[in-house]
Amino acid sequence: MTKLQSKQNKLTSRRAVAPVIATLLLVAIAVVGGSIVFVFSQGFFSSAQISGSPNIESLKFTGYDATDGTTLLNHDGTTFAAGNAPGNGLIIGEEVSVYLQSNSVGKVTLGEVRFGGAVYNYNATASGPGSYQVLTTGPNTFLTTSSAELQPGQQVTIVMTLGENIKNGRDTQFKLTTANGAVFVGTIIAGQQSG
Repeated sequence: MTKLQSKQNKLTSRRAVAPVIATLLLVAIAVVGGSIVFVFSQGFFSSAQISGSPNIESLKFTGYDATDGTTLLNHDGTTFAAGNAPGNGLIIGEEVSVYLQSNSVGKVTLGEVRFGGAVYNYNATASGPGSYQVLTTGPNTFLTTSSAELQPGQQVTIVMTLGENIKNGRDTQFKLTTANGAVFVGTIIAGQQSG
């Protein structure tokens, strides 16, 4: 045998062992890595499980009245006297009404409302700048509970007392967040009526 052939035989025999060791190392690394991922994810999956029945909230905007008049239209076709002074646009302290329908299976608790750049919070007893009330039926039947809750299928009018001036003709975003964190967004054109 020549020297060259003996070197090739030595190299071949050494190479035959390296792939087996490399394969075993890769399998061991994969098992250890999988175990680590399992241990870390086990805590996440146990805390992320749904307890009780899931609560899917669904609200539909059915219209609005953002006109600059002394009366505003409700969701049920009746009108109520608004504190608006006609002809000056929508200014702080004037009112805008938005019609909502709950399409949820369970009750929905309303939270914060954003209209334009202002934040509005529910106030059952008084309407002041930066607050809203929920009109359930007719011209003067407002929700009097401590939280604004809508029942399944219920239609209401949200009456906001403006916390900022809004120019007529401006597209203004209306964003409602429920107590569970669901967000519903609509667009209102100041000075107009829809629905």
